[in-house]
Amino acid sequence: MQKTFLSVLQHKGKLSLSDLKKVERMQKTAVAESLPALLIKLGLCSELDVALAFMENGGFSKITPEQYPLEKILPDEISLRFLKHYHLIGLNSDENSLTVAMLDPEDDFVLNALRLATGKTIVPQVGVLSEIDTAIATQYEQNQTKTESADEFNFDELGEEDLAHLKDLASEAPVIKMVNAIMQRAIEMKASDIHIEPFEQTLKVRLRVDGVLQDIEAPPVKSTAAVISRINIMAKLNIAERRLPQDGRIKVQMLGKELDLRVSMIPTMYGESVVIRLLDKENTVLDFQALGFAGRQLQQFLDVLAQPHGIILITGPTGSGKSTTMYAALKQLNTTSRKIITVEDPVEYQMDGINQIQAKPQIGLTFAVALRSIVRQDPDVIMIGEMRDLETARIAVQSALTGHLVLSTLHTNDAAGGVTRLLDMGLEEYLLTSTVNGILAQRLVRQLCPTCKQPFVPQQEVIDEMRLRRFQPDGEITLFKPIGCKACGDLGYRGRLAIIEFLPMTDAIRKLIMAHASAGAIETLAREEGMTTLYENGLQKVLQGVTTLEEVMRVTAEN
Repeated sequence: MQKTFLSVLQHKGKLSLSDLKKVERMQKTAVAESLPALLIKLGLCSELDVALAFMENGGFSKITPEQYPLEKILPDEISLRFLKHYHLIGLNSDENSLTVAMLDPEDDFVLNALRLATGKTIVPQVGVLSEIDTAIATQYEQNQTKTESADEFNFDELGEEDLAHLKDLASEAPVIKMVNAIMQRAIEMKASDIHIEPFEQTLKVRLRVDGVLQDIEAPPVKSTAAVISRINIMAKLNIAERRLPQDGRIKVQMLGKELDLRVSMIPTMYGESVVIRLLDKENTVLDFQALGFAGRQLQQFLDVLAQPHGIILITGPTGSGKSTTMYAALKQLNTTSRKIITVEDPVEYQMDGINQIQAKPQIGLTFAVALRSIVRQDPDVIMIGEMRDLETARIAVQSALTGHLVLSTLHTNDAAGGVTRLLDMGLEEYLLTSTVNGILAQRLVRQLCPTCKQPFVPQQEVIDEMRLRRFQPDGEITLFKPIGCKACGDLGYRGRLAIIEFLPMTDAIRKLIMAHASAGAIETLAREEGMTTLYENGLQKVLQGVTTLEEVMRVTAEN
């Protein structure tokens, strides 16, 4: 039966042949572990993948967390050790039958043992490993002593003994499972960030999925100290430091992926608030069309990238996808004939063939200091993580004037605002106009789930107010709305894409800049020359059925 269960995982692309051979080799040396448990422990498959494979293979039902009873169902003759080892729990019992949730409902040895011990017909169902273990802990009250000790700590007055005890607690299996379960859930939901926030009565865990925060089930508040200490240990941070912010990194292998996690901790009233950024290179699409670039804007941006020297700026607020677009541009430029050097803070994704420098301001390695050395390394392309000050901007300009192509980001609301931001920094107009080739502004909107999105005809008032006819002069205008299904986790949205505006530096725009024109005047002229604004590009994508009016309104200033 196990071969069939494994074949389901292979057919669905959840388990490769090499991974299967690896786990089978390990099972010979780790006889205590069942094959499904090993798959999960090694991070080759998620708990949910294993459960769904058993459901499809054997026609079993999956038990949800609400279906686990709080009271013991199994007789005392069946030891707690047996339940923990084989990950099974009683669900309900009558005179003739006993229903159980199991990690492996096809394990004949366990089924026969239960039948002999109870004298009843055993009805197996599928359970998710962590949910079964939680139910065991609840029914047999094994978690009470574990969590109570974590609640006794005063975060401001920890002695050496308390610290040692806290480290021990953070290294125990229940706490490790709690933290791993949070991370697995984040990976399964394709979250970009995990927020763990301690409050007086609760420990709150939220995931940022497609730019929007969502609550998920959190560990009990009594485990706050242990959970946060576990993350401290994983990120190699100082477990005793609770007064100052700390930053660290974690490299983990989970669900068959190698992930780079950035950890940020800040002290709050009730413990440390933690934000973990998940950087999954495999899921990062560095293709302009997949990112939302199309038509004239895409061609203009590619034309600017093809120029041998000058500055290209990408603008937008935090979380608008600037870094992803920057890496897509670097991928486009990354050929054997070009030497590319970057200075970033932090280095988010490592790219083969590109020399990446991590800025470290605390030791004096700022963007400006790194840039001075970079220009002596004979690069063709220089990428600066962000233009933060006049000194960095001046060195970037000098690099562009001496034949380098420079890419960088700015925090402004639109493309025209990038011009005024550089002028406000103190950069001279003649230097700006002679070096900047183009400015790209962008935002991220959630994409409608293609499986469940539903068409509808908008009211005439909406069509008139949004002036949608300028993009579709003829025919009935059809928009789409989110519904929600299994494929998108009942959200109605799945994934994100960029809405963009691109301002090429034309001669007319240069004259306006030299005349100290405002950002509004620059934008007006750019639109006359054919520039599509963020809002207009968003409306075009709404009419294409890839996003909604609400999403465009959410991320743009116009209405």
